[in-house]
Amino acid sequence: MHEVSTSSPVRTLPGTQLPLAGVFHLLVVYFVWGSTYLAIRVAVREGSGFPPFWMAASRVLVAGSLLWCWGALRRTRLRPTRAEWQTLIGSAALLWVGGNGAVVWASQRVDSVYAALLVGALPLWVAVFEAVLDRRGPSPLLALSLLVGFSGIAVISAPSMMEAKGATLLPIVALFFAPFSWGIGSILQQRRPVRLSPEMSSSYQQLTGGLFFVAIALLTREPVPEPEGHAWIAWGYLVVFGSLLAFTSFVKALRILKAKVVMTYAYVNPVVAAFLGWWILHESITRWTIGGTALVLLGVAGVFREREQRRG
Repeated sequence: MHEVSTSSPVRTLPGTQLPLAGVFHLLVVYFVWGSTYLAIRVAVREGSGFPPFWMAASRVLVAGSLLWCWGALRRTRLRPTRAEWQTLIGSAALLWVGGNGAVVWASQRVDSVYAALLVGALPLWVAVFEAVLDRRGPSPLLALSLLVGFSGIAVISAPSMMEAKGATLLPIVALFFAPFSWGIGSILQQRRPVRLSPEMSSSYQQLTGGLFFVAIALLTREPVPEPEGHAWIAWGYLVVFGSLLAFTSFVKALRILKAKVVMTYAYVNPVVAAFLGWWILHESITRWTIGGTALVLLGVAGVFREREQRRG
């Protein structure tokens, strides 16, 4: 795993050993990616005029191109090595196509909170993958923290789950597959780090993912996009905040913090999605939302605490 440089003192969050830089980027992922579920839903829902894979392709190709230009202006290294290309292509396929692509496709038919609920299984998958790779099981505290956090996601989403109608099997299967794919891609990227700058790494992954999306859109014969106004606004938000800002922060967080700490964003994202539903769509905040939020935050705190105990 890429370690934080020790050539100069690393500023940490008071009372912990977590680097402040890693915490900052994780907070960006926490709150920005929580809002992208709503943006994806607005962009690809029925009548939006944006087929899912053309929307995903155009989003990441634009964001990746802008990041590449930024890296060129800063005169960072632009050409990956052959080994780095293997990591970049593999993680692009797993993160963008298998992870984000499955969510985008399913979001045509399911609401954003329900998508966030199923993707919330991500920390569980990461814990399993790491246990297999390291040949050790999660500690009791980590296992309990993951269980508590996932329970919070279930509590928050329970009302939507009970009222859900017409959900087909395939979107649900896609949403179960998404965190599985994203988890593997995250661990691949962390355990086989590239020496490119985070911005260039993010750029190449998004450009590669965009080419994959274009191929899928052509193979599935998606219609030519004719987005309506709200879909364009959602698309622009996904480019600027979801891709340029949050995905780059995700890449940086993976270089600084352990994967199981970074993956706790999957607990916070549904909380953000629920509150955005109240704020933008005027949905009511219920006891389910408040109780679930408390459980989510408790689970996140437990994962942080488990890391500190292991380092101590």
